[in-house]
Amino acid sequence: MTLTADLGKFLETIRFEQLPAEAIPLVRDAFSDTIGVIMSGIPEPIVRILHEEVSIGPAPRQARACLSDLWISAPDAALINGTAAHALDFDDQALTGHPSAILVPTILAEGEMLGATGRDMVTAYVAGYEVWAELVRRNGNYHTKGWHPTSVFGSLASAAAVAVLRKLPADQASGALAMSASHASGLAVNFGTMTKPYHAGMAARSGIIAARLAGRGATASKIALEHPRGFLTAFSPTMTAEWDSPSRLGDDWHILGHRLCVKRYPTCYFMHRSFDATVRMLEGTEVAADDVENISVTMGRGQTAVLVNERPQTGLEAKFSEHFAMAAAVILKRMGIAELSDEVVLRPEIQAFFPKVSLIPVDAYDVRDPAHSPSERVIVRLKSGKIFDTGEITTVLGHAFDPLSTEQLWAKFRECTAGTHSEAEAQLLFERSQMLPQLSSTADLPTKERLFA
Repeated sequence: MTLTADLGKFLETIRFEQLPAEAIPLVRDAFSDTIGVIMSGIPEPIVRILHEEVSIGPAPRQARACLSDLWISAPDAALINGTAAHALDFDDQALTGHPSAILVPTILAEGEMLGATGRDMVTAYVAGYEVWAELVRRNGNYHTKGWHPTSVFGSLASAAAVAVLRKLPADQASGALAMSASHASGLAVNFGTMTKPYHAGMAARSGIIAARLAGRGATASKIALEHPRGFLTAFSPTMTAEWDSPSRLGDDWHILGHRLCVKRYPTCYFMHRSFDATVRMLEGTEVAADDVENISVTMGRGQTAVLVNERPQTGLEAKFSEHFAMAAAVILKRMGIAELSDEVVLRPEIQAFFPKVSLIPVDAYDVRDPAHSPSERVIVRLKSGKIFDTGEITTVLGHAFDPLSTEQLWAKFRECTAGTHSEAEAQLLFERSQMLPQLSSTADLPTKERLFA
């Protein structure tokens, strides 16, 4: 059986009852976290621009945009949901990208129109995650070729999730994947601009469209993924891929071996380990910006290829700047939503600190997540001659194998919803999202009025 057909068969046959029990709380927490970061992204300019665009003319009442009282078409709801989820780069990370920023917005939107249950939504999420992971494992390091893996793989993962929600037969599910492979796109050069979060919304929307069209009988190549001129080769940095090996989807579960990393800071995840370790290393010291001679950061070459903004001038650019991460660690001691504003980034002492930072790329990669090096290291040299050294940094709180507790997840959720919900409203929304497998439909997730005034 070809890979395209094999994945289609998996999507036809996957059922909630066969999911590993350990995966259920992972999906539940992914929904809770993503709903929170969607709310935090609503004030961002790109979300406002999209809202203005989709509000032109009458729209079908298929789904709520960001669980608000704005009812629009499900594809447009997924577009806004996904863009908001990725707008602050506060969404979770795995599989060289941001799976939940695609899957949760897709499933909330199309699931609402279809009347999907919580179990349906969990199953669709796992299906999309498994397809994403199966494709990623056949090659790697897509960032180095200039692709944004979130939208490249997200388009297919979205189509996979919708194929499951719509219960498409195998041939149509394969067709949805093949069609969505032609939607797949997203350039890393647009990192640090409004277009990067738009990638997530675009992929969520295109997956819905592809699955709907396939369900109506639209055709696509039956070997779109594995053909030498197909998806895997087209996006491969080396123009090669593992085309022929069989998948073991439904027997081995990628979601257990490659788990989500939940972010504590609203920036590119490549900055998190080094920033967090540097803050902890300098805690309790009297090190000031003027005391620092230089800082060297050793990390993966794929990471340095993304963190390209050596002199960021905006909050968006700072989200992809290791130089800002180090300035924030020394000067600000934190890196929350408030610190990623244009005003903070342009502060003279922040700007003056950037030349002190240098990056040392290494080629080794972490088998748990090939986008990262196995470890990182930060060395801070003071003008006095004193040296601070983090040693080998291998993890950060929130990492897949050092997860946040429910209390810590709630604390992040509360921070993300502080501008949209009262504490009581946020608590109810969080509690309902934590009950995901028991929900009768998305209607059990409360509506917030006037989010889009």
